Amino acid sequence: MKVIALNGSPRPSGNTYQALKIVCDELENEKIDTKILQIGKMNVKGCICCGRCNEGYCIHNDDIITSMVNEIYEADGILLASPVYYCGISGSMKCFLDRLFYASHGKMRHKIGASLTVCRRSGGIPTFDQLNNYFFISEMLVVSSYYWNVIHGAKPGEILEDLEGVSILKNLGKNMSWVIKMKEETKNILPSPTAYPRSWMNFIR
Repeated sequence: MKVIALNGSPRPSGNTYQALKIVCDELENEKIDTKILQIGKMNVKGCICCGRCNEGYCIHNDDIITSMVNEIYEADGILLASPVYYCGISGSMKCFLDRLFYASHGKMRHKIGASLTVCRRSGGIPTFDQLNNYFFISEMLVVSSYYWNVIHGAKPGEILEDLEGVSILKNLGKNMSWVIKMKEETKNILPSPTAYPRSWMNFIR
């Protein structure tokens, strides 16, 4: 069992990374393997909605991102984290997630997902909502804590002073490990439901 965590901050060791570590440490304590991938500092080209991924590869053909995407598709759980940029997720993270999920073609269905955001003062909830939207449209199983997964801090390490935020993220890690284990234990007892046939409709014809 493995969780891949995506760090949407350009600062590899900043507060977003440390927030991910809080959750990942709890997962590791529960015998769930974790790996943090640094996304925020990458030069990621945005999705151009060309549909070429339907043929099995992205038209941008950047090998590093392709290898990351394949590793994510093989994981049991996905943990997303972004700092708050103008009340939203960081640019590189947005580009990466658009391409990851647009090309997934059902590979994310019923995976376990959780997200968190880091902000100095405000904007955490809208950013949190943006991250979760990727899960909801992909039929993923979203894990929560006992409050929104937002933690506060400016200088690196300041999030550790947000004691409530730390407790929220620790609880998130425990809940996420439980759901992953529950899914693993029941996979031969309760198979995943067959997707209901989808109907398509445009509102303007």
